[in-house]
Amino acid sequence: MSVELDVFVGNTTIMDKEVYQLWLNGYTVNDAVTLRIEGGVMEECEVLLSDTMDQYRTFQMCERLLHHPAKLANQLLFQIPPDRQAMLIERYYAFDDLFVREVLGKKLSKGTKKDLDDVSSKTGVMLKSCRRQFDNFKRVFKVVEELKGPLVENIRQHFLLPDQLARDYAAIVFFANNRFETGKKKLLYLTFQDFAFCAGQLINNWTLGAVDNMMEDMDVDLDKEFLQDLKDLKILITDKDLLDQHKSLVCTALRGKTNVLNEMEANFKNLSRGLVNIAAKLINAKDVRDFFIDLVEKFIEPCRSDKWTSVDVNLYLTHYTNSAHILDTFKHHSVWTRYMGVIKSCILKMYHE
Repeated sequence: MSVELDVFVGNTTIMDKEVYQLWLNGYTVNDAVTLRIEGGVMEECEVLLSDTMDQYRTFQMCERLLHHPAKLANQLLFQIPPDRQAMLIERYYAFDDLFVREVLGKKLSKGTKKDLDDVSSKTGVMLKSCRRQFDNFKRVFKVVEELKGPLVENIRQHFLLPDQLARDYAAIVFFANNRFETGKKKLLYLTFQDFAFCAGQLINNWTLGAVDNMMEDMDVDLDKEFLQDLKDLKILITDKDLLDQHKSLVCTALRGKTNVLNEMEANFKNLSRGLVNIAAKLINAKDVRDFFIDLVEKFIEPCRSDKWTSVDVNLYLTHYTNSAHILDTFKHHSVWTRYMGVIKSCILKMYHE
């Protein structure tokens, strides 16, 4: 009786990038074989099946190491060159923008994980891949929430991720910690990268780490003292003389520079009240969660309805910010600059004409 065996012998562990991607995407071995054949791999079906099964086994054995990427370089079971290790880690922690957009700002809990069936159906991302991505988010969150120091750097060092991917994970962690609302209908036009940009602005300017880069939870929690100080900005809208002066300075500076000056003038007080009231309420956790919906409702939508261009918005916010510093009785210059710098950057990113 003869027995046929397929034997793979070698020193360096064989890892096909395309097969790895199929495994990451959640395909079964049989589906992966079919896709490899359709992709033009010229092998007999049985050989291709054995090769695919062997590589899938290798990936599954590597997975526990990928949960702690630093271990991959120190283990002796697999001979994997450094450049291939970097590829394995980067792809394992990569995520689908459509998937992350669905879970962004939600609690990374068992309850959210139970909803992944629906997320998979909605996004077209396979359930197995959804679970891997969700578990990665949760793993990174748990590790970095205990660490002091810069969030992006902590993620990069502990998970050996390239800079941009580390920044994206920092945004995911930041949104999960502060539970920002991102799922309301008015916010659905915004992409993950729109939100990730805004997260970077908030982390770099409004967190404890923006003041002291060795504070505990420095880049995860907003600076409470700063949020308290934002209440002082209300004088810009409660003092009628100050409000009128501010309006006059801004409109004078804008004259001859825009086609929507009349609309800017007519809407100035409403827009100013909107922006200042957002600032004054950020001390409350619920209002922090509603930050993006408030920006859309209080500023972006009114400007859109008056047909402002992105150039108009940039011009208006620049003069709106700068003119406050000229007001005689306004004393809160550093808080104003710190607040409006982020507001302007976020609005410009979110303002899709």
